[in-house]
Amino acid sequence: MIDTKTLTQLGAHVETPQSPKAAILETVPFSRGDGPPAIVRFTCPEFTSLCPVTGQPDFAHIVIDYAPDALLVESKSLKLFMTSFRNHGAFHEDCTVMIGRRIVAATKPLWLRIGGYWYPRGGIPIDVFWQTGAPPEGAWLPDTGVAPYRGRG
Repeated sequence: MIDTKTLTQLGAHVETPQSPKAAILETVPFSRGDGPPAIVRFTCPEFTSLCPVTGQPDFAHIVIDYAPDALLVESKSLKLFMTSFRNHGAFHEDCTVMIGRRIVAATKPLWLRIGGYWYPRGGIPIDVFWQTGAPPEGAWLPDTGVAPYRGRG
């Protein structure tokens, strides 16, 4: 059984962090084992942030795939981190890359990719992609499952 004594958010009432900077990404140990690396996917189809110029909400479908090495990101802390962007003003590109970099800093994965599929404002959808390098050899990488823009459905 995994020791959860160091986790401060799982199983506790926690307020949404006021900003992504204030959010804490917690981790739990992972035993990789032999063979090709596992790919873990998180999908956030209702991601929200704020436009840094107008303060209006921006919406995205975020897909995160990563190959963990020794640490997994704890999912409740990830949810709180993602929710903290509701109060955060930043451009689509900055939000997407910031999420990827924070997960990399917390977990030190073998590999990570993130796709931010942003819904249009001003008639133009913006899709942002970032990854740490080439995917691990032998890993199964499924399609992100997000349709090219035609109403994202």
